[in-house]
Amino acid sequence: MKDGQERAAHELRALPQGAVGVAELGAAISAAIGPWVPHDALRLVGTSPATGLGQGSFSFWHRYEEELVRSLLARRATGHGDPCRPAALARRRVPAAVARGAEGGGELRVLLRDGRGVWGLLGLVRAGDARPFCADDVRRAVQLGPALMTLLRRHVTAAPLAPTIPALPAGLITVSAGQAIRTVTPQAQAWLDRLGRQGTPGWLMPAVVAALALDARANVRRTVALDTRAGVHSTACPSAEGTAAGAGRSLVCAPPAGFGRWLMIEGQALDADGTGDVAVVIQSPAAALVLPSFCDWYALTPRERQVLELLCRGTAPKQVARLLGLSAHTVHDHLKALFRKTGAGGRDELMAAFTA
Repeated sequence: MKDGQERAAHELRALPQGAVGVAELGAAISAAIGPWVPHDALRLVGTSPATGLGQGSFSFWHRYEEELVRSLLARRATGHGDPCRPAALARRRVPAAVARGAEGGGELRVLLRDGRGVWGLLGLVRAGDARPFCADDVRRAVQLGPALMTLLRRHVTAAPLAPTIPALPAGLITVSAGQAIRTVTPQAQAWLDRLGRQGTPGWLMPAVVAALALDARANVRRTVALDTRAGVHSTACPSAEGTAAGAGRSLVCAPPAGFGRWLMIEGQALDADGTGDVAVVIQSPAAALVLPSFCDWYALTPRERQVLELLCRGTAPKQVARLLGLSAHTVHDHLKALFRKTGAGGRDELMAAFTA
């Protein structure tokens, strides 16, 4: 049995990166896992610890039914909820569970987590007439976690550092309390059209927008409930400042792999109690917003991150040394580590990664 696990992990590690399309890679991941954990459809969601799981940062899909996704969103919107929210897996000793689908089929979910945090989620689906997932299936799927996390990191770091497509102006989508899309600005439509040309399934982005709206409202209501229990009564609308104030925001921070440049999709409730409209903004994020996820994916140390942050502000290496209380030699060593980890040929190529 261990041979089967090792074979599946080896095939995942050997999957090609870069030139392979999202759909093709999703099918290849499913084929590698199938003999070890049989399934009918797969989704693999990637994220970084800095971003959090939320809706993920990017994903691979294979034979995953649009109807199932719509059904789960509808259940959440009507208050019936998801029978096993992915966020709940983080509180379990074994980060895996089986949820029931809308048509009676089962979905096995595995949280991909290590000592640094959460890197994604694996979802495997069996049709309603197939054998339900069992404890042995859960154990087998969990064993593939390290190989899947390695695959996600390779997918991100194999992409070019500099954007391969030009930036577009920020676009805005508004979503009503009933989950209907009220408005899509021309700029937002341009982003949606581009993502479609990049291979994103046509139904996926509307589902992500709807899920971000649900999360933004839920975050506001959760904050209001906590404030009420603590005796805090505030009518101020949530803002981007502060932990509690920013709790009404939900976001996707997607790396260039698969999209051609860093992309941020953010949802924020437009009222103070999380019952009204939500604004969803699609944009190329500034360097400060990209840095936390970038440092996660490239496994930068805290000191390397400090050096990189100062470089992004236009600080010269000698000034970096002075500001951090380091010798010029030590800063040079940190720069060499940054170039080695990111594959950059020098400072200019490294800074190109943060072109807005």
